[in-house]
Amino acid sequence: MKTPFWLAVVCLTASLPTQAQTFKPIELKDSELATLRGRYVMPGRIISFGIVMTSAWQNANGDVIGATSSMQIQQTTIKPQFYVSMIDRKGNGSGDASQGTGIVSGGNGLNSTQGVTQVVRAAGDNNSAYNNVDINVKEGSQAPQMNTQGQALAAGSTLTSANGAGSLSISSTGTGVQLNIVANNNQGSTVQRLAQGGLMQNTTLLGGGNQVHNLTSLNVVLRDNLPATGSISGSLDQLKGLRTLGY
Repeated sequence: MKTPFWLAVVCLTASLPTQAQTFKPIELKDSELATLRGRYVMPGRIISFGIVMTSAWQNANGDVIGATSSMQIQQTTIKPQFYVSMIDRKGNGSGDASQGTGIVSGGNGLNSTQGVTQVVRAAGDNNSAYNNVDINVKEGSQAPQMNTQGQALAAGSTLTSANGAGSLSISSTGTGVQLNIVANNNQGSTVQRLAQGGLMQNTTLLGGGNQVHNLTSLNVVLRDNLPATGSISGSLDQLKGLRTLGY
C-alpha cells in the first residue's frame, strides 16, 4: 500500500537537482549592469537648464583669441538661443610666436567618435592644453536670471573674429554648435563641438609657448520644493497627450 508513496518520493528526489539548476543565480557583467542604471526627474522639477562653452588660445606673445557661447532654457523660454561673447586681448609681444614646425599625423577617426572625446596632440615645446567638462546640479526656489549678453547666434549662421593669436569661427547648424580656432604662424588649432548627443574637444599644438583652454559646463537647477500631486498628474497628462501626435 505504501509503494506509490515511496515511488513519489523517489521521483521528487530525482527531480531536485534539475530544479536547483534551473534557479541557479547568474552573475551579471558590469557592461550588462550599466544598461540597467538610470535616473529620472519628475515633470516640473527642472526649472533651469544651461550650457556654457568657452574656447581660448593664447600664443607666446600673450595675444588671446576666443569666445564664450551660452544658452539657458527656462519654463518661460519660447525659443532656445545661443549668445556669443568674443575674447580679444593683445599681449606684450615678449615671447616667440614664430612659425611652428611641428607635424602631427593621423586622427581621422576622431570625427566619428561618440560621447565625450577629449584629445590633445602636441608637437612643440612649452605648451599647455586644458579640456574639461563640468556638470553642475543644484537646487533652488527659482531659476537664475537669463544671460543674454553678447551677440545672438542664429541657427545656420557663423560668427568670426581674428587678431594676432589667430582666427576664430563659431557656427550653429541643425546638429549643434562648434567653436574653431586656427592659430597664426602654424602654431596649431583647436575645435570644441557639441552636437548629436556628443562633445568633442580636440587641440593640436605645432609650435611653442601656447596655452589652450576648452571648457563646457552643463548647469541644471532643480526645484527644492516638489510640486503638489495635482500638478504632477497634470504634467503627466500633458505628456500622455503627445502620444496622439506620434511621440
